[in-house]
Amino acid sequence: GTSPKRRIFYQDLKDPQAKVTPLLTDFDAAYDFIDNDGTVFWFRTDLNAPRGRIIAIDITKPQRENWLEIIPESKETLSGVTIVGNRFIVNYLKDAHSQVKIFTLDGKFEYELELPGMGTVSGFTGKKEDTETFFMFTSFTTPGTIYRFDLMNRKISVFKKPDVKFNPDDYETRQVFYKSKDGTTVPMFITAKKGLKLNGKNPTLLYGYGGFNISITPSFSVANLVWMEMGGVYAVANIRGGGEYGEEWHQAGTKLKKQNVFDDFISAAEYLIQNKYTRPSRLSISGGSNGGLLVGAVLNQRPDLFGAALPAVGVMDMLRFHKFTIGWAWISDYGSPDNPEEFKALYAYSPYHNIKPGTKYPATLVTTADHDDRVVPAHSFKYTAALQAAQGGTAPILIRIETRAGHGAGKPTSVLIEESADKLAFLVSSLKFKPQIKTD
Repeated sequence: GTSPKRRIFYQDLKDPQAKVTPLLTDFDAAYDFIDNDGTVFWFRTDLNAPRGRIIAIDITKPQRENWLEIIPESKETLSGVTIVGNRFIVNYLKDAHSQVKIFTLDGKFEYELELPGMGTVSGFTGKKEDTETFFMFTSFTTPGTIYRFDLMNRKISVFKKPDVKFNPDDYETRQVFYKSKDGTTVPMFITAKKGLKLNGKNPTLLYGYGGFNISITPSFSVANLVWMEMGGVYAVANIRGGGEYGEEWHQAGTKLKKQNVFDDFISAAEYLIQNKYTRPSRLSISGGSNGGLLVGAVLNQRPDLFGAALPAVGVMDMLRFHKFTIGWAWISDYGSPDNPEEFKALYAYSPYHNIKPGTKYPATLVTTADHDDRVVPAHSFKYTAALQAAQGGTAPILIRIETRAGHGAGKPTSVLIEESADKLAFLVSSLKFKPQIKTD
């Protein structure tokens, strides 16, 4: 596995009498088994390589001094690797979007696969001797499409694509880089209809997550497409705390450094305003779970910067999060309220504890579900009640509670449509713009 809390063992299944042999038992790095050729096993690891590298271990001499580095760490983050056609197919993250490179089994670079655009790929499974494999490509303007990759001819072709009634050529995604409060460069994707006028009037939805080493890469969403069809701009900030630039990027947004995450997101909003994409009264923010925490914290710190907010299933009480269901597992990212130094940091940004009475907060629609056993709905209940009591302006503070639902996964399509419609309607009303509705 990839967790540093797991060990890897080896057993020869061809020999029923063979013993289980420890192979990787240290806890100083993460290891991900790729494949093997006889006694030579290949692993992806972040040992001495926070952005990842590929090593080979001969199990007949597994001592660390005998390990071989096959593909060294690069400036891009190694996010996945398989072996097909006796080649390493290596999926990298280059500035938060996919880059695929092909290497020989001894680590020699051969070529980079030309992808359909700036997006996210997954797949490339198969056997070592196969001559073809399949992968899925998606982007902000491309629904998940399956491609066939012919390794013999180095060609890709569409194998299966969904039928979504829109013209992707009507939209474009650009990637920009902006400076955060401490000077760190942060990437952001901005997607909208082509010909967008930078007049400071565009209704804009800014999304972020920033936690748990999770990389936010381009993906397709019908709800986001509807937002853009109405004339909206959709932006995604790849803030610290995620895995876009490896473990160092992740650690820079954890525990005592969590404020970096909020600074990055605030700076993304300021970039959109300064560059005339939008203005505060037309700028909305959204995020779920850890992203809900992000929205709540940023809303407290800069209520003047936004016209609307959509915090979903957020972790809002940072002093008690570890006392409910799986909350104790988040201490790895947030720190522990039982640690005096980390308590001080948590208290400084905890959304529930930093609401100030009399503040003019922007229109806010909190969403949760009555059976959420990951981030218990009490977080959202308490936060909403406190925000309603403190509101010094006229903007609505509402909560939407889904029944017979949990943290988000597994919702029926009909429920997802209803929830998306409510959120979009709330944004249209709060940001005070007339949607561009196209009728057939």
